[in-house]
Amino acid sequence: MAERDDLRSARERKLEELASLHLPYLPNTYGPTRSAEDVKQAYETLEGASVRVAGRLMSVRLMGKAAFAHIQDASGRLQLYFKLDVLGDTKFAYFKLLDLGDIVGAEGTVFKTRTGEVSIQVHDCVLLSKAYLPLPEKFHGLADVEMRYRQRYLDLISNEETRQIFQRRSSIVTAVRTYLDSRGFMEVETPILQPLYGGAAANPFMTHYEVLHADVYLRIATELYLKRLLVGGFDRVYEISKDFRNEGFSRKHSPEFSMLELYQAYADYHDIMALTEDMISTVGHHVLGSCQIPYGGEEIDLTPPWRRLTILEAVKEFGGIDLDDHPGTDLLVEEAHKRDIQVDPSSSRGEVIEELVSELVEPRLVQPTFLHDYPIDFPGSLLAKRKSDNPEVTERFEVYLGGLEIGNGFTELNDPEDQRKRMEAAASQDGSSRQQVDRDFLTALEYGMPPAGGVGLGIDRMVMVLTNAHHIRETILFPLLRPREEHHAEP
Repeated sequence: MAERDDLRSARERKLEELASLHLPYLPNTYGPTRSAEDVKQAYETLEGASVRVAGRLMSVRLMGKAAFAHIQDASGRLQLYFKLDVLGDTKFAYFKLLDLGDIVGAEGTVFKTRTGEVSIQVHDCVLLSKAYLPLPEKFHGLADVEMRYRQRYLDLISNEETRQIFQRRSSIVTAVRTYLDSRGFMEVETPILQPLYGGAAANPFMTHYEVLHADVYLRIATELYLKRLLVGGFDRVYEISKDFRNEGFSRKHSPEFSMLELYQAYADYHDIMALTEDMISTVGHHVLGSCQIPYGGEEIDLTPPWRRLTILEAVKEFGGIDLDDHPGTDLLVEEAHKRDIQVDPSSSRGEVIEELVSELVEPRLVQPTFLHDYPIDFPGSLLAKRKSDNPEVTERFEVYLGGLEIGNGFTELNDPEDQRKRMEAAASQDGSSRQQVDRDFLTALEYGMPPAGGVGLGIDRMVMVLTNAHHIRETILFPLLRPREEHHAEP
């Protein structure tokens, strides 16, 4: 702390010296005419022209009566050239009082150095904002992960890879919206604070609404509200939402996360699988310029059609277990234990299959794959319609990329009586109260919801794959973290 105070004091003294030169500093506004990237891209047009740029001072190399420096703006870095006989004594002294990290404006003529680097020969410069604290000298490696998440602004300043991830994230979300809007989907907004939470099986965050004297919940999903809109006559709807689940951290789990949920009337899960693979491949190609993308040392091919496997086929292929030969739960539990997969003997057959898929199948689904036709007691199948030829199986799919489950879709259950029975059964069986019976949603179904298909896609996980990031926190600008004194215990 003492060293930090000394550094700050030294920078404050330099600011006082700069003020004594009686040149402008810290103006209220400054208007750059070009970005760093603009100058470099338009060099042939701009050579010899006067431009004005602004950015953060990232490097300085003094050479007696001249100096080279780099500034960084939102578009990238640009070299500046400062020369004593061009600036004069006072302005050159002004420049030498600037610190790394300061935000500066510079005006000058565009030229190329002998090494071919596009640069600006500065005629005038001004301090726009003082950095009282120095930037980190080194900002890479595992030792800095904690600082990178807690002080994301420093990460963005110092790490070009981080900047690219979030620029691409923005492009991905924009491309998703463009894709859906062009196909007649309407973007909507549904409540974040809800009197009942639903649409998934998860623990909610709860708060108290003082005016209503009522407990309310942060949403865990948007599904039940979006399907109310199908009842209301909107045939194609979607929402890109922030959802919240009061659960743990992991490489692929964050308690606050972004989801895309979409619903299409007069469609089933086959239609939604086709839409999902087309949307993700279209978005990937638009953002990355190719359907072949690197991820974790592998190359993923997003080109449709993607592989489709039933749950039975997947467990047999990757786990060597024929589920048809294990109709009960006990034999499946034994098979799991043989493979060192710990499951609760009191689990349902669907819950055991879920563990088998998680441990044996999911890590191996690097290429885009749909798993479909889930047992009705498989966790998460509560809102999926039964298959007409096998009522113990639902018309449900999960989509996998890079060994991650990134989406979950159904032919939507629109039979109010079947939905009521299944919700009540789930609520009575779940001792943690993670399931609730939404009576208003059931009433909505009684007015008639058209046959429909829908899917929820994890935006953060999709961004992980499309940016070759390997922790969900790399894709969230300000991830929720444990209190600072407990950071050593984070995964």
